[in-house]
Amino acid sequence: MVGAGAMSVMALPALAQTTNVLERVKAAGVLRVGGVADGAPYYQKSLTDGKWRGFYVDICQKLADDLGVKLSILETTWGNSVLDLQADKIDVFFGLNPTPERQKVIDFSVPCFKNSFAFVAKKSVTAKTWDDFNKPEMRIVVDAGSSHDAAVTRHAPNAQIARLKNQSDATAALQAGRADAQCLVLVLALTLRSKNPAIGELIIPSPVDFTTSNAGFRRTGDETWRQFVDTWIGKYRDNGFIKSAIVKNMELVGVKESDFPPGFEI
Repeated sequence: MVGAGAMSVMALPALAQTTNVLERVKAAGVLRVGGVADGAPYYQKSLTDGKWRGFYVDICQKLADDLGVKLSILETTWGNSVLDLQADKIDVFFGLNPTPERQKVIDFSVPCFKNSFAFVAKKSVTAKTWDDFNKPEMRIVVDAGSSHDAAVTRHAPNAQIARLKNQSDATAALQAGRADAQCLVLVLALTLRSKNPAIGELIIPSPVDFTTSNAGFRRTGDETWRQFVDTWIGKYRDNGFIKSAIVKNMELVGVKESDFPPGFEI
């Protein structure tokens, strides 16, 4: 079990001065990570007992186990996670896309997994490729400024693209018939269809395009910690642990393994 509730965030004064985070984590005996309480399936904190679940919780616990240290989870938000890294409140945060703005201030690991772009589309939509969606008559809805927005802008500039405030507004537009399809990454598309199977069909347009989910690190000038985590991620991507953790924890949002598209890869 993750001992996040009982374990306070430790920062030993003598160790806090070193830029070698790997050395500090081992010496302190604690791996400090961030978690988003309502971030299922990535993270989820129980309202009843405070226990954490989610595929990044399983991944962080495995990393801590391999380091021979305890895991401490600091509750944060997606928006504050970068600030928590910069403030040295956490040693690593899993679940960030390395956007140009973020890359200016923190460092990133290799991808933990690739999250394919997908559409949840009305059943009447027969499109299979990005070119099929790139038609003037196609009405696509996205959350403004997101990776979904960027993907549609890149691949389907000729479509009617409605950029709304957030994902919920975009989903409401699809439900109301004001759009033919909503673009989401696969994890979110599967989650949406689990909540409302009648909303539409899942389409992963070809050629497959994707965003990545990576780990973020405070920029210290020492590459030892990032390089260690890069190697660790590569090992557990290759042996299937990360994929298994994702598939298992999708059950937190009602998605079964059979709901994943054939040939699903990370």
